[in-house]
Amino acid sequence: MNLLFKAFSALLSYPTAEMREALPEIAEVVRGSELVAPREREALLDLIAEIGRDDQLAAEERYVDLFDRGRALSLHLFEHLHGESRDRGSAMVELKQLYAGAGYGLTANELPDYLPVVLEYLSLRDLGEAREMLADCAHILKSIARSLIGRESRYAAVPQALLVIAGQKAVDASAIPPVREHHQTLDRDWFEQPAFGEAADAGRTAR
Repeated sequence: MNLLFKAFSALLSYPTAEMREALPEIAEVVRGSELVAPREREALLDLIAEIGRDDQLAAEERYVDLFDRGRALSLHLFEHLHGESRDRGSAMVELKQLYAGAGYGLTANELPDYLPVVLEYLSLRDLGEAREMLADCAHILKSIARSLIGRESRYAAVPQALLVIAGQKAVDASAIPPVREHHQTLDRDWFEQPAFGEAADAGRTAR
């Protein structure tokens, strides 16, 4: 199991008391992973410190305000590609088939395109497959990173680190102007292309 992807999954999940109790362990995984470059490591540790520093309610409110208020910061990957169209449903079925073929099961309330779920799945796969899958959805990770950087959120550290692991360039934070209006979207930066398409072509039925 690749504990780093599991740590990233936890960091992007709702900050429950249990998750916050695990922050020291998550920090140790980040510090000890050779996959994390120094700049991304520092940013991830700053995020971990922030989540642990706030009281429980403040951590929860910040998370909800970021990720549950608009499409630009949705952690459901297919929402960036398909919105609420029928294509999203068929893509969900295909991704579930990918998981099932690898012996990875979802709980009743989990959606397969939720980024923390995708990262949990990748924690069980080999690094080459994980990098390929992340590279296939790099355009979505960049969009999420830009939105988080615009809101001056330390949560941007996670998609930035994932991009580097995927062999992509991290988003240039200096080129992103601050977003003062909270729920602006970055639809102009989104474009339609199959995420995980290469994985499908390689014989793994993706999405």
